[in-house]
Amino acid sequence: MRRRQVTVMTSLVAVALAASAAAGEDARPFNGLHMHMGNLSRLSDARTRSISPENFTGEKGAGGMATDGTGRNAARELGQGWKVSPSITLKPGEVFTLADIEGPGAIQQIWMTPTGKWRFWILRMYWDGEKEPSVEVPLGDFFACGWGQYAQVSSLAVCVNPGSAFNCYWLMPFRRHCRITIENLHSDNQTLYYQINYTLTDIPDDEAYFHAQFRRVNPLPYKEVYTIVDGIRGKGQYVGTYMAWQANNNGWWGEGEIKFYMDGDRDFPTICGTGTEDYFCGSYCFVVKDAAGKDQYREFTTPYAGMPQVIRPDGMWNTQMRFGLYRWHIVDPVRFDSDLRVTMQALGWRDGGRYLPLREDIASVAYWYQTEPHNPFPKLPDRDALEIN
Repeated sequence: MRRRQVTVMTSLVAVALAASAAAGEDARPFNGLHMHMGNLSRLSDARTRSISPENFTGEKGAGGMATDGTGRNAARELGQGWKVSPSITLKPGEVFTLADIEGPGAIQQIWMTPTGKWRFWILRMYWDGEKEPSVEVPLGDFFACGWGQYAQVSSLAVCVNPGSAFNCYWLMPFRRHCRITIENLHSDNQTLYYQINYTLTDIPDDEAYFHAQFRRVNPLPYKEVYTIVDGIRGKGQYVGTYMAWQANNNGWWGEGEIKFYMDGDRDFPTICGTGTEDYFCGSYCFVVKDAAGKDQYREFTTPYAGMPQVIRPDGMWNTQMRFGLYRWHIVDPVRFDSDLRVTMQALGWRDGGRYLPLREDIASVAYWYQTEPHNPFPKLPDRDALEIN
């Protein structure tokens, strides 16, 4: 029996190591930065820390010391150590520093639960003292829930769980310093619960910096191509796409191709997809037949790709079909040496079997790693341009 257990465990480790190799991990000494099932048993000198409203600095032995906070009244008969500060409240327009960490180290997991409209929370991240953020994204979109409504997301990089629990597992290394902020664009006070788990450890020279950029076009001009990201300069790898897509025409909306222009590509890309649903690892319009034999969109969420959200017209206020889609390039990162631009066409069908360029409401988040410095991002849309109507 013991021999069989050893054989099974060896097989599991081999699978995990193979997955790591496929994702681009090499055989360098373990430093507590890259974790997978195959190395969980290995010892490390890395130090685990966590930031939350119960320990704003992540300092060792300083959790649960608050004597004032959003839980003060609930804990008034219990006192210090009894959930006195589980969350923060931000005033309109307030920017709050969630994390201010001296490196080297890496963010390993983020959990957040916000009140209010998720697109009116703006998340920003700055690495090693940079002035321009490497991450600037509305909170819901960053966690693959761009339409402000809950949808279950069960993927390797992002999990969204009942009732509005946002979880992120993107690895975010930094060498000297990490600063993470959140801005409240609401017209009234809002509350945020959060926890940021990280490790303090040496960062190898070949570790790149995490980036995420939001864009929205509403509506997309006729015959124009939607740009997911452009202006990336440096060496790195593209690792993910989230899209919040509103169909403004009847019929199918996903005939368009995604294109990756890299390392000097101009008129034609190096990578060209064959259809929107194909890029998100589906096929034939994401449609299956229900029990009555009627075609229906089928939501799905998997480790690497999904369409977890389909918002259907209700015959009253919700008049358009809306979709949330993600594609994580975890085992197939798109690597570039000097520059990258990513675009997506919006195509439906005309009479006579001809393509119809669509004028959709499209928002997106691009996720990638690259060397610094990075090009400044385009100006984030203002509150009115962010709003979902």
